[in-house]
Amino acid sequence: MRDPLRVAIADDHFLVREGTRRALEDSGEVTVVAAVGSAVELEEAVEEHLPDVVVTDIRMPPSHHIEGIDAAHRIRAAHPEIGVVVLSQYAESTYAFELLGEGTAGLAYLLKERVGDPKQLVHAVREVASGGSVVDPDVVGALVASNAQQRRSPLSHLTDRERDVLERMAQGRTNAAIAEQLCLSESSIEKYATSIFAKLGLSDEPQTHRRVAAVITFLRDAGRAQPL
Repeated sequence: MRDPLRVAIADDHFLVREGTRRALEDSGEVTVVAAVGSAVELEEAVEEHLPDVVVTDIRMPPSHHIEGIDAAHRIRAAHPEIGVVVLSQYAESTYAFELLGEGTAGLAYLLKERVGDPKQLVHAVREVASGGSVVDPDVVGALVASNAQQRRSPLSHLTDRERDVLERMAQGRTNAAIAEQLCLSESSIEKYATSIFAKLGLSDEPQTHRRVAAVITFLRDAGRAQPL
């Protein structure tokens, strides 16, 4: 491991970007080789400077979705020796799954508030540089809560095919349209629908009410796993 470590930073908010730079450089353990405002610029900086670690926000231009995570995966695919620290404003389990779903080595997920504690930030940078992993305690709590919610949700009892059918019900499709889209017979869709209603405890409701109630359950419980 090189000392000082060479780090590239990406955040579209100038003050956050410069605050992160100062927190790292003031430690005396890090040299910031680039500080940019988008995922595209980050990937260009990586190719130019080949840093030991990148520190990136999640939501950045152009769509402010998960550009930072997507860039992290591309960077790791091209340069597996480069560590990645992702900073997020939220302890969001969905983002953590997106980042860590295929492995944790060389990856860290921290809340942005940790920038105010340079020791924690520098610790994460050093850990990922050596192939380790760091997950913010608040994010761990969100992951545990998410898993518990998924186990409690009646949707957890559905098979993958039943979820496919229910998702299309939620899109307002008829059984015939769902059958065509999934390349199944309409009678098969009716059987899946009956099974869905039973698993969601809706067997005794009239047909129309069951369908509406099932869609409401899907939108309520599946929606909890999505970031706002």
